[in-house]
Amino acid sequence: MTESTPGGSPDQGAPTFAPARDSGRTAESRGKTIIADGVVAKIAGIAARQVSGVHALGKGMARTLGAVRERVPGGRPDVTQGVKVEVGERQAAIDLDVVVEYGPSIADLAGEVRVSVIDAVEQMTSLEVVEVNVTVDDVHLPEDDEDSRSESRVQ
Repeated sequence: MTESTPGGSPDQGAPTFAPARDSGRTAESRGKTIIADGVVAKIAGIAARQVSGVHALGKGMARTLGAVRERVPGGRPDVTQGVKVEVGERQAAIDLDVVVEYGPSIADLAGEVRVSVIDAVEQMTSLEVVEVNVTVDDVHLPEDDEDSRSESRVQ
């Protein structure tokens, strides 16, 4: 591409491009954004764990393996543990397996988890969250921590 200079001769330098014209198309219509299931699962897992009263996510064996993984040097917690998602082009559905602390209302806590997860996923991804199913798999008792501490000291 060449462009005429004020003197009327073509400019032999680098090509120049005309400024983008507003063709009436939105940025969304000019390409596709795909959000992987794992991304939504991470966002949902983090949001669920931030709710006070949620002790952990995941079912029994998965939680046990996750705890072992965290204790290994360099091991990191798996924030997607206990989270299953289905992501479409515009919508997402999320299933959570939760362990709650003893005391708070489970129904209220599940509602808070839903709100936290929906807000986080919709804000970060612009996907519509059509459902968040919360399965409470266990209740964590305060004495469970004391038992595990005494077991780790006696070997």
